[in-house]
Amino acid sequence: MKTADPGAYGSSFLAATKVASAARARLSVELDVEVCVIGAGLAGLTVAREVARRGWSVVVLEAHSVAWNASGRNTGFVLPGYAASPKALVSRIGLDDARKLWGLSEAGAEYVRRTVQEERMPGVELAEGGWLHVTKTSDEASVQAEAELLGRLGAHVEFQSAERVREQLRSPLYFSGLHYPRGFSLHSLNYALGLAAAAERDGARIFEDSAALEIDPAGVRKRVTTKDARVRAHHVVLAGNIHLAELMPQFGNTLLPAHTYVIVTAPLGDALHEAVRFPGAVSDTDLADNHYCVVEGDRLMWSGRSTVWRGKPKDYVETLLGQIRRTFPQLRNVKAEYAWTGSIGNTVHRMPQIGEIRPGLWLLSGFGARGLSTTAIAGEIVARAIVDADKTWQTFSPFALVWSGGVYGRVAQQVAYWSNRVSELVVSRMAQRREERRLREMDADTTASVVAEPALPAEVPPPAEAGNGAAENPPAIAAEDAPEILLQPASVAPPAKAVRARKKKKAAASEAPPGGGA
Repeated sequence: MKTADPGAYGSSFLAATKVASAARARLSVELDVEVCVIGAGLAGLTVAREVARRGWSVVVLEAHSVAWNASGRNTGFVLPGYAASPKALVSRIGLDDARKLWGLSEAGAEYVRRTVQEERMPGVELAEGGWLHVTKTSDEASVQAEAELLGRLGAHVEFQSAERVREQLRSPLYFSGLHYPRGFSLHSLNYALGLAAAAERDGARIFEDSAALEIDPAGVRKRVTTKDARVRAHHVVLAGNIHLAELMPQFGNTLLPAHTYVIVTAPLGDALHEAVRFPGAVSDTDLADNHYCVVEGDRLMWSGRSTVWRGKPKDYVETLLGQIRRTFPQLRNVKAEYAWTGSIGNTVHRMPQIGEIRPGLWLLSGFGARGLSTTAIAGEIVARAIVDADKTWQTFSPFALVWSGGVYGRVAQQVAYWSNRVSELVVSRMAQRREERRLREMDADTTASVVAEPALPAEVPPPAEAGNGAAENPPAIAAEDAPEILLQPASVAPPAKAVRARKKKKAAASEAPPGGGA
């Protein structure tokens, strides 16, 4: 099994199947540009592409390699919505503004799909089929209520019953769910590499191994210093994750780190197709527990578990395999061939941080587990704001920067994760027991119905017609296989010997003299 190393892309499945991509040079000369983007992840690359397409000069500075962290290590789910629940959005900003935000998230997903198709990106493996979010509890009413709320937000979603879910996912743990037909999945690293190439074709310049060490945001021309050079720009865009804390702690400290773990199984053949019949992306919890999809036809990419301090991927392999086996007992022989981890940043309010911090200084961060669609729309609306003075980004203004609590915040987040996980397991097991009891009661009712129902008399085949010969003797039936048939007394034919005796007696009576007696 291959576990990810700390190199550019490690030894993940995504790295093993990535398209060819040449290393980019380190910045070594002074540059004057209109826009300087710090961070060559999905958000930064989208800003750079959109700014360059509008004819502006733009430079991207990346401390490591393009899509080095979360952008090139995630499972590639392109989903509508945000980490914050629809109910939380409506409660905080009202239905009308929540509708606008939801519409932006769906526009972000469409941006990704359109970009892949327009640029004809190699190796992206865009897989349609939607996103199926399933529950492990039998409370269908709450799932239907969420579907209704999502409908009011303008979401494209449909409720699916437990029976429908189990037709597609052959798991005893699952009940009802929500199907988002416009969701899809792709090869996240190849998408990021394709996005970088597209930005460069439009005129952007990307420098790797060029960490921004200092920013002077004062004045019209901001200055960004690297180890070997300096960039002057009218606009500076901070497009980063938890690593922003190294450059600007006041922004990085608004994020709670979360390290998630991913495995890709060895080929499973037909067994996988029998267990997972849904062609798209699947998740079964809002926490960073289980989400998965089929890759390369008969492998399963499975992500789960979350820690606030980075762990070793190999330490979580058996845990993730155990989750697969519990979810799909028919895959009990599953083995892992790849394992790796990636780091994301969550905000306290679970919404991305998008906006202008001060004139000419922009922030795109805190995308959490919905990075592909939200980074896309964030990059586009910030590019429009810079070039066209568009105000769409202000839709996110209710979600201001909030200090995450430092070390204490991390501890609180980990404890909350463990607590929620235990609660989910308890609720799930209770639901399973109720389901098992319901099935036993159904079996008992069926058995009682069969015993109570009166048996019908056997259907007697018609006798063979004269001249057609004797009918074939039917095969003997073993006693234990013979059906139990209740015969009505009137249908019992008299023995042949009794019939002959009655005929003989009748004939004798006809020969006796009238009047009878001797």
